[in-house]
Amino acid sequence: MFDKILLPTDGSEFSEHEVERAIKALSDDGEIIILSVASKLEPTTPFQKRKNIENLNKGFLKEAHENVDRMARRFDDRVNVRKMVITGLPAETIVQVAEDEDVDLIIIAASGKSGLHRFFIGSVAEKVLKSTERDVLLIHN
Repeated sequence: MFDKILLPTDGSEFSEHEVERAIKALSDDGEIIILSVASKLEPTTPFQKRKNIENLNKGFLKEAHENVDRMARRFDDRVNVRKMVITGLPAETIVQVAEDEDVDLIIIAASGKSGLHRFFIGSVAEKVLKSTERDVLLIHN
């Protein structure tokens, strides 16, 4: 059993499979941190309208909040769940949060929104596996 589990989500149907595994792995008084990482675009050329990029970034942030809210609703009220939304690069942010929060386990889906074939490990999951010394439970879909 694990006392603190990090549960990253990108809102894909595959990340929903993580919930049942997290419940089984969590100690009775443990905590689950649901994390969604919002992308942030920066203007790369002078021809890009700052307003358009700001609107896209607001949309990414809104989607990230919706992702954690949707996943949090899947847990019983007796489960200690904390929601977290951070802007950044997904794999790097997941690893950093795992370190900062001193989690015991990261549960991550093998593939997410990228639509990769289910037999391949998604790029975010692969980067997390290679970048952390924390225990990782990789959920194949």
